[in-house]
Amino acid sequence: MNLDWDRLGPLLWQAGGETAYMVLITLVVGGFLGLLLGLGLYLTRPGNLLQNRAVFAVLNVAINVVRPVPFLIFLVALGPLTRAVVGRTIGIEAFTFAMCFMATFVFARLVEQNLVSIDPGVVEAARAMGASPLRIVRTVLVPEALAPLILGYTFLFVGVLDMSAIAGYLGAGGLGDFAIVHGYRQYDWAVTFVVVVIIVAVVQVVQLLGNYLARRALHR
Repeated sequence: MNLDWDRLGPLLWQAGGETAYMVLITLVVGGFLGLLLGLGLYLTRPGNLLQNRAVFAVLNVAINVVRPVPFLIFLVALGPLTRAVVGRTIGIEAFTFAMCFMATFVFARLVEQNLVSIDPGVVEAARAMGASPLRIVRTVLVPEALAPLILGYTFLFVGVLDMSAIAGYLGAGGLGDFAIVHGYRQYDWAVTFVVVVIIVAVVQVVQLLGNYLARRALHR
């Protein structure tokens, strides 16, 4: 591969930084809000600690509406809200806002599914001892579901990385934009190959780290 690294090297570093910016902010914001939303969905389920059919129905429908929408279409549909919050619909900040929005709903469903798999007897035992809902969340639910939540967060990382590539195609910058502009449009498949190798390597490292942390959580 005969790549002009004197020209492409700085651009690749810049693209990597833009992707890191979008992914890290989305993981922090979307991960945190998704955890809260998933906990709310689980707790308000019929028969649970804070059961509320109306709240559960609203949260459940909202997640079911947002989560299946392809991210490319979601970016366009969220345009009016993005403009109202960010001030524009194009650019790294605008696309990061949309990524945070989508990641929140995706992770919320993962959180709920992992919490539902917890043995109800553990929760009932804590309730019988007089533990408050907040204490049960802190000392029972989150610790019991920690390992699968870590794996779910790892899965979220891969999904967010995919979203950043799509956002890059639409003008947000990052590795996706770099691969399209300097690889695909220039018929330089070597550039595209390098970007693919970088993305695969990053995903492998994060997956290995997630597996390691999940094993540690299981054997505490």
